[in-house]
Amino acid sequence: MLDLLKAVVLGLIQGLTEFLPISSSAHLRIFPELFGWGDPGAAFTAVIQIGTELAVLIYFRHDIWRIGSTWVRSLVKPEYRGHFDARMGWFIILGSLPIVVLGVLLKDVIERDFRNLWVIATALIVLGIVLGIADRVSADDKRIEHLTLRAAVLMGAAQALALIPGVSRSGATISMGRLLGFEREAATRYAFLLAIPAVVGAGLFELKEIPNGDNTYGWGPTIVATVVSFVVGYAAIAWLLRYVSTRSYTPFVVYRIALGLATLVLLSTGVLSASG
Repeated sequence: MLDLLKAVVLGLIQGLTEFLPISSSAHLRIFPELFGWGDPGAAFTAVIQIGTELAVLIYFRHDIWRIGSTWVRSLVKPEYRGHFDARMGWFIILGSLPIVVLGVLLKDVIERDFRNLWVIATALIVLGIVLGIADRVSADDKRIEHLTLRAAVLMGAAQALALIPGVSRSGATISMGRLLGFEREAATRYAFLLAIPAVVGAGLFELKEIPNGDNTYGWGPTIVATVVSFVVGYAAIAWLLRYVSTRSYTPFVVYRIALGLATLVLLSTGVLSASG
């Protein structure tokens, strides 16, 4: 029963933080440690992210269907190849390659060394500063229709930095998008779409680890956390897209830096254990 309660809390944390540029993986590492629950494990973290990505699939179902169907048609019908949705399909595929390749090559390092809280706290602060600078200096004059292969690959490379908990998948992708001059809503929307292959792939890849891997929880709590993260995540998507259409990322930057500094203080005083 206690594990189910923990799963609900972790699902709430995942759903609330996955789409905000504040790193859900950092929160799933820091807060369980603060509560005395220990590290839930990389496998648990990856699998419950499927819940939030299911929210993306449903929320953007019309965009995904349009992009996917146009891309498939373009493979056999040349007249579709110049369509933006066909190009977007390629942008998402090619932009996903960096995180997929590095995720496979660095799997052991990610699950062992990158989950150290000193690394996570530092990543929160550094990437928070990067996000703040990128948001401030952005030309802010490109819509998603202005996306090019170069921009898609650069944002994909930035997304790969999220293999380090604390970076934030959306935060890294948005930061690069803002540096390239994209509007906040455009950078955020592409970050959501780009994350789908990587997150779903990582979750499915880690499914086999749930019964016997480095996770703290079994199937029951993992499923509960995944369902909760889906429900909360769906609401978070709608809220964030409305928010960024009129406001800056400054509150998220301040929060990231504050959480990173607080974590460093708690580590220095021995309240938190860096390795769990």
